[in-house]
Amino acid sequence: MGFSIRRVVTGHNEQGKSCFILDGAPPHVYQRSPGSSLVTELWDTHSTPADNRGDADPTLRDFRLPPPKNGSVFRVIQYPPDRERLAALHAEHANQSDDGSGRAGALDRSNASRHPGFHKTSSVDYAIVLSGEIYALMEEGEVLLKQGDVLVQRGTNHAWSNRSEEPAVLAFVLIDADPV
Repeated sequence: MGFSIRRVVTGHNEQGKSCFILDGAPPHVYQRSPGSSLVTELWDTHSTPADNRGDADPTLRDFRLPPPKNGSVFRVIQYPPDRERLAALHAEHANQSDDGSGRAGALDRSNASRHPGFHKTSSVDYAIVLSGEIYALMEEGEVLLKQGDVLVQRGTNHAWSNRSEEPAVLAFVLIDADPV
């Protein structure tokens, strides 16, 4: 999967002046298995309001789908065409039941016949299509999203289906929310 992201992060120096603290490729790129989605973690926070002190990179951790409790996560995901991704999702269903976080985010087998990627998190998610096109699937209905379209996903059971022949790249901001 050939795309790269440059992450530039600001902060403060010892004198309290604004500066750039990180500039380069994000260190945490995750893919569960060949053919599955490629997830690039860009930033996360662990509280609301967020704490802007310090220069530590919060993405240097194991992958988890939902944001931290009372926090947020910013990531970019590249979805390969379903002709590649569906086999990887079926294999993941056979080998795992959740994302390992102990929180909501588990795969939903009740909708697996419709699409094996159905899942739910306790978050509000802002999804922006950067390139390509992708279907957002709900338990009832679906909508085709194209470059520049935005979806606000509010703790719903959902899946993503790329029925085209090209990868779809989406930016996501997930913010912890009370479960529905």
